[in-house]
Amino acid sequence: MAKVLYSATMSLDGFIAGPGGDMSWMKPFFEPDEETDELAADIGALLVGNRTHRGDDPNRGTENEGAFGGTWDGPYFLLTHHPLVTPEPGVTVVHDLASGLAAAKAAAGDKYVGILGADVARQCLEIGELDEVLANIVPIFLGDGTPLFSHPDGRQVRLEQTKVSHTRTWTNIWARVVR
Repeated sequence: MAKVLYSATMSLDGFIAGPGGDMSWMKPFFEPDEETDELAADIGALLVGNRTHRGDDPNRGTENEGAFGGTWDGPYFLLTHHPLVTPEPGVTVVHDLASGLAAAKAAAGDKYVGILGADVARQCLEIGELDEVLANIVPIFLGDGTPLFSHPDGRQVRLEQTKVSHTRTWTNIWARVVR
């Protein structure tokens, strides 16, 4: 059965996108990473939030455009309350979390459902459906933007660190959600 994984690259001060959704700050930190390449192969489907889908891809217009530096290909479920003006090849629109997560899990089989988008990850946590988190932490302060996780009531979520690895430019921290 598929596990649900929220993975994101984040600044040292906890932001996954800068002000206005800017993600160009990531480009200087991109480098080959065997662990990230292996992760892309372990993801069977993506469940992506609308802001992330419409957002700034630091690799837009290059051969590396798309999830995981363009290395990932597979079932892509877009969680949105708005229909797409123009249908996009390979994108399945889902309008509620429960049906989107069910479809992504079915498509993923025994691989991960990769969550892209802080709000979708928060919603998965709220219903007890997030299993793991991978934060790729890069040494930069952004000062503002979209945080890795936020909850209006300041909810705490206990995580158990399972693995830490490093590249020359970032640190990968894996954690399991404690239930």
